[in-house]
Amino acid sequence: MKYGWLADLIVCVHAMFVAFVAFGGLLVWKSSRVAWAHLPALAWGVGLEWVGAICPLTPLEVALRRRGGEAGYQGGFVDHYVVPWLYPVGLTREQQVGLGSFALFLNVVVYGLWLYGWLARRRGSSRP
Repeated sequence: MKYGWLADLIVCVHAMFVAFVAFGGLLVWKSSRVAWAHLPALAWGVGLEWVGAICPLTPLEVALRRRGGEAGYQGGFVDHYVVPWLYPVGLTREQQVGLGSFALFLNVVVYGLWLYGWLARRRGSSRP
């Protein structure tokens, strides 16, 4: 029972990390300090997608499920809604590279717009 719960927790953390990788650049608009956590996470996430590696959280989740006597993803909110989002059926290698590229592109645009605004504000505040 506790292993299944821990596996569900890992899936939720995994989903939040994926969302942070994809959309964390938007948080930089609220606090530029977020970039110190987001940029390494973005590099990690995009790198995993591009090389086709498996996130270390995935084997941990599977091991916890097996330890808890579960065979797979069955039942519950996490299994029904979060797992298909993280592990879509039929995900191809090309789609995986595309997802990584999209996350990188989206964040390059977000950071570019943020940097443009930051520079504009700096120039405006330095005028007498």
